Amino acid sequence: MKRTFGGLLTVLGIIGIIYGAYAFIQHTGDTRSVWVAVIVGIIFFSSGISLVRTTKDV
Repeated sequence: MKRTFGGLLTVLGIIGIIYGAYAFIQHTGDTRSVWVAVIVGIIFFSSGISLVRTTKDV
């Protein structure tokens, strides 16, 4: 269960980072919302990777 949640967080983090990078390049939206998307994506990505690494297989 934890590994699945970690994988989900990792995928959501990747999506957030890609969305933030795309919005930054296209100059769409507010600059603050772009940074929020990137920061939340990084947090999700790092916590998901950490959760997958530390959870032992059963």
